[in-house]
Amino acid sequence: MLERIAFLASDAPIAQTARAALIGRYGNCMPQEADVIVALGGDGFMLQTLHGTNGLQAPVYGMNRGTVGFLMNEYSESDLPRRLAAAEEEVINPLSMHAVCVDGTEHAALAINEVSLLRAGPQAAKLRITVDGRLRMEELVCDGALLATPAGSTAYNYSAHGPILPIGSDVLALTAMAAFRPRRWRGALLPKTANVRFDVVDPQKRPVMADADSRSVADVVSVEIRSEPTIEHRILFDPGHGLEERLIREQFA
Repeated sequence: MLERIAFLASDAPIAQTARAALIGRYGNCMPQEADVIVALGGDGFMLQTLHGTNGLQAPVYGMNRGTVGFLMNEYSESDLPRRLAAAEEEVINPLSMHAVCVDGTEHAALAINEVSLLRAGPQAAKLRITVDGRLRMEELVCDGALLATPAGSTAYNYSAHGPILPIGSDVLALTAMAAFRPRRWRGALLPKTANVRFDVVDPQKRPVMADADSRSVADVVSVEIRSEPTIEHRILFDPGHGLEERLIREQFA
């Protein structure tokens, strides 16, 4: 039976109220000392928690106290230790982003959902795409493009009409936003081991920003992305409601 629980919550009043109630019922400890971390909020806070607890041994169990809860379980104050003991674990690897800017500065970040490149001016972005050192697309004219993990495939990727990826598929989704040329390009499925590089064509006239799970970098000239297998995020779900099941269910909604 799990005994040491760390409760973390977003700034939303409903999440803070839930945290106070749960602490009053089950106690609380620091995340570094916990057997499990319970995150209260929406998917955005779940991503924040996973990034913030990277390197800790405790898995994260989310309960939805936000507006979006694809990565979260239903909220309930009762019988939490039993739910935690029965929970099923999913392990996901983040994406590693290395971005170079117009001024020569370099930036690194990790993304659990996706790394996206977005136009930052009135004109469409022009991107050159290289996969594993081989040029695959000389010029993609678009509002932006992203590389999504299976865990993030139902987020921004899905809104951009990208495919939903099963967790065990070991692939990444490369999806364009409002592709103008090639007209209506549908994107690509790439192996999880792929190293993807975007080069920005004419970055002064057509500025582009890069974003890794809401960590933004302005005026990029190149962005390299790969999966980071050495980092594992452990997420807990109630039985029958795991990430694999949610991804499948979403496709029949």
